[in-house]
Amino acid sequence: TVELKNGTVVHGTVTGVDVSMNTHMKNVKVTVRGRNPVGMDHLTIRGSTIRYFILPDHIPLDTLLIDDGPKNKAARERGFGKGKGKGKGKGKGKGKGAR
Repeated sequence: TVELKNGTVVHGTVTGVDVSMNTHMKNVKVTVRGRNPVGMDHLTIRGSTIRYFILPDHIPLDTLLIDDGPKNKAARERGFGKGKGKGKGKGKGKGKGAR
């Protein structure tokens, strides 16, 4: 179940969610506040209109969720990007008349 910011409630099966939280669903029943439910085969909901998802209690979230953080501590502390370049570069400016 997905509740939208305008109070609409959408019941159905989530088939996918993209990086913008746009949610794709199938076998959907849309209930607009104060109106009769409308059935649809497929529906895509814009992510910015979603207030929250209501997931069934029987879903094992601890096994389904993935950790997308850094895999190990050593990779984060490798030391790249600290500045202090050691290349020669262009050197000092020589001024107007120097040769």
